[in-house]
Amino acid sequence: MLRFGGGTTLPGRVARVVAPSVLRDLSAALPGGVILLSGTNGKTTTSRMLAEILCANGERVLHNRAGANLITGLTTTALAGTDWRGHPQATIGLFETDEAALPQALAETAPRLVLINNLFRDQLDRYGEVDTLAQAWKQALRTLSPETCIVLNADDPAVAYLGQDLGCHVLYYGLEDAQHAVGAGAHIADSQFCQQCGERYRYSLAFYAHIGHYQCPRCGYRRPTPQVQLARLDLSGIEASRLYLRYPGGGLELNLPLPGLYNATNALAAFAAALALGVPPAMARRALERFSAAFGRIERVTAGQGGAPMLIALIKNPVGATETVRMIVQTSAVPAHEPRGLHLLIAINDRFADGTDVSWLWDAEFEALAGQVASVVVSGTRAEDMAVRLKYAGVDPAMMRIVPEVHPALDEALASLPAGATLAILPTYTAMLALREDLARRGWVKPFWEG
Repeated sequence: MLRFGGGTTLPGRVARVVAPSVLRDLSAALPGGVILLSGTNGKTTTSRMLAEILCANGERVLHNRAGANLITGLTTTALAGTDWRGHPQATIGLFETDEAALPQALAETAPRLVLINNLFRDQLDRYGEVDTLAQAWKQALRTLSPETCIVLNADDPAVAYLGQDLGCHVLYYGLEDAQHAVGAGAHIADSQFCQQCGERYRYSLAFYAHIGHYQCPRCGYRRPTPQVQLARLDLSGIEASRLYLRYPGGGLELNLPLPGLYNATNALAAFAAALALGVPPAMARRALERFSAAFGRIERVTAGQGGAPMLIALIKNPVGATETVRMIVQTSAVPAHEPRGLHLLIAINDRFADGTDVSWLWDAEFEALAGQVASVVVSGTRAEDMAVRLKYAGVDPAMMRIVPEVHPALDEALASLPAGATLAILPTYTAMLALREDLARRGWVKPFWEG
């Protein structure tokens, strides 16, 4: 084994040169068709949740589990799922898809179901503004067969509007629990204006950023009523949450072994897609109740045998970082005058896969950390930028140490971690990969492509 990595894109790149229609042909050969899932935040976790549900329901799922979500990655996954004669070994395909790659993926896979969970500002140097992406998605969705099912988040105005005037069947899901309407991150709301007339939306409930219950005061366009609803959500620290779901013909309670509002809505999206695919609700519940997080997405790791607990939570844009910080603070908050508090390792890189523009750090609400931090090690290629951001957010500079290289930064953070404390690690994408490579070398986790 050469251990060059997971081989998640190169085979697909080569195959597409030799046979440009390879993804189209392999997708058409899958008996159960293809499911595409896209959005800004949560698509890896949601796709893994849906994969677990489908496997529990007896499907053999072809899934780009390692997260290679460009067209070359999808093609590599499709190739890996065929036998020597080119016949599929799976019954159904499930592809997490990069936002910019979604229109091409729609054209080449002719999906049976498309799930879109949200649309936020992310990596402006790669994607541009959210309206540009939304228009590209809308045009591509209009080309789909009437038999395709589109599953959309009713609480995101830009995503919900994609369902207007489509010839496909559209299923909406959404959050109904008003106790979570705290209006977090309203200053980073992207989709604030009505897609029909341009008037600013009015919100009766605002959960975070532009996610909530909205209506246009001029033309009357409003949030669609979701068929699949998260009626109540009870959060239980950093360990779990309890969901009360309603859907056509029934309802159920679900104990999700993941924390936070974000993961609850990911589970809601996966559950809605499963229902649209004909999975029995009880089967979907059982699969979700034994789900474990994708690598780096609220992933719990122990530092060796009997070592310190770590919680890894990927951050990559203003909304995702704000909600992650909000979750950690809400579940671990302490009075500012007490000596204990949060122990953090924040690793910020600005490589291509992270987005080279790190100005988003100033839009994320790191102010919630003020008075809650006992120690923080700041690392990555933009460690100094992050340290300055934390200082302006109200974190005491005396609590900070700057260690640019991720591997010694982890050692530094663990060395100063008090007994019984958890180290919360917040990395950007490439920093997370570097961190997990180090953890795998130490024998604390499996390589990501084996996870």
